[in-house]
Amino acid sequence: MTVTRRDFLKTCAVGAAAASLSGLAPWEEALAAAAATPDPVYRALTAVALDTARSLGATYADMRVCRYRAQSLFLRSQPDPQTKALNHVPSVNESSRFGFGVRVLVNGTWGFAASPKVEKDEVARIAREAVGVAKANSALQKTPVQLAPVKAAEAVWRTPFKKDPFTLSVNEKLAFLQAINEATCKVPKVFSARSFVTQRTEHKFFASTDGSYIEQFILQIIPGSACTAVDRETRTRRDRNYFVPPLQSGYEYVESAGMLENARRIGEECVEHLAAPPGDIGPKDLVLLPSHLWLTIHESIGHSTELDRALGYEANFAGTSFLTPDKLGKFRVGSDLVNIVGDRILPTGMATCGYDDDGCPTTRFDILRRGIFVGYQTIRDQAHLVGDKESRACSYADDYNSIPFQRIPNLWLEPGAQSASLDELIAGVDDGILIDGRGSYSIDQQRYNFQFGGDAFWEIKGGKKGKMVSRVAYQSRTPDFWQSCDAIADSRFWENHGATTDGKGQPGQANAMSHGCSPARFRGINVLRTE
Repeated sequence: MTVTRRDFLKTCAVGAAAASLSGLAPWEEALAAAAATPDPVYRALTAVALDTARSLGATYADMRVCRYRAQSLFLRSQPDPQTKALNHVPSVNESSRFGFGVRVLVNGTWGFAASPKVEKDEVARIAREAVGVAKANSALQKTPVQLAPVKAAEAVWRTPFKKDPFTLSVNEKLAFLQAINEATCKVPKVFSARSFVTQRTEHKFFASTDGSYIEQFILQIIPGSACTAVDRETRTRRDRNYFVPPLQSGYEYVESAGMLENARRIGEECVEHLAAPPGDIGPKDLVLLPSHLWLTIHESIGHSTELDRALGYEANFAGTSFLTPDKLGKFRVGSDLVNIVGDRILPTGMATCGYDDDGCPTTRFDILRRGIFVGYQTIRDQAHLVGDKESRACSYADDYNSIPFQRIPNLWLEPGAQSASLDELIAGVDDGILIDGRGSYSIDQQRYNFQFGGDAFWEIKGGKKGKMVSRVAYQSRTPDFWQSCDAIADSRFWENHGATTDGKGQPGQANAMSHGCSPARFRGINVLRTE
């Protein structure tokens, strides 16, 4: 599991010079240019913003120039009730955005402004506007913003990939999705099949008065499939999903993700789910697969260890946190086996990059170590609030016109140190349930009391995986749940799942992050029956 920054910092380019500041090259052309250093055209453009801000009294300023592109393909397939022939209904959406944002510190107060008009005169105007916003805000500022130090950096970083998904035709990708749906719909009682692939890019240039100039290209790919089965006699319907972890990668990942190979199995399990009896209720041992456990990690640990939530500065979408600063370094959240790490350097992670939107080099840091809460997610203006000397590089803005703030990084549960397989975890359970995939969930505004469902469930009796059951959910409190963890499979079984549109803030922003883990076992968790 050990990686270094050297594994990530690539010298290949994502920038190219353009004829004029208003005619900047699209990222496809920039990739082809393959310059060895950040784009000099953007350097000149950002210099206008930084010089203007400093001349008006800013003690710090940065500028991000961002180009975004996204394409989503979705295909629904359903047999015609009369002819039984499959009807295929595709949906294709594509979008792009381009612009810049300027952020400044004046009188210890933040100011921010943005524009989609990437031209020299507009950059100067927006810098002046950002300074004006900061001066207006300073009347309400009680404590001056304090930034953790960061070394100046000049760097280029990009997602490694082999096949650019935007170079493939829409028809080629829809044909692949159609093959998946057709294989699924061959299973009797499958009512409909859905499959999708989303690809998106961020091409970002960052410059600051600290002397940094950073260019980054990020490519994310998000595939998956699902189906619905219906029993008309019992008027029952069930869904089953094939959970493909979203990753930073190229289209080669979609081709190797096993979507077609597993299509029929997913259909068969969906039909099996139709007739599955409800699971037994009461205290049970749980074996949770990575496709399920990632969401529990995200909701109970990810949100509760955001420093702004713990301090009460942020409550939108997910509330505050029971993990207040007085618990740092003292409070036991999990058993000795539970080690959870914040990470923005893990290969293929959805939040992975070379530098965050504060210009800080990304890193890996402990959040829980041997079950004890030891670290928050932080950014430059938060670090001193918990005695840290440097940022944990968790700053992110989801658009050029969004102000950067603290977001969840990749967050993962370390695999077990001792050799242990999924079968061995199951063998240690006399009466329990195996859970795969995410389902509905509920968690309180302190990230303390929760309830989670799943996508598919199997009973475990006498150390063996048994029949599929249905209508299962479990409830617990965050410390009780993680302290009940008595076994984690080793690194052979580690998978990196995650969220693609986690919401936070007002106005709301969305970002993506990965949550990796191996299958894990939890003792004596209260199981409920849903519906």
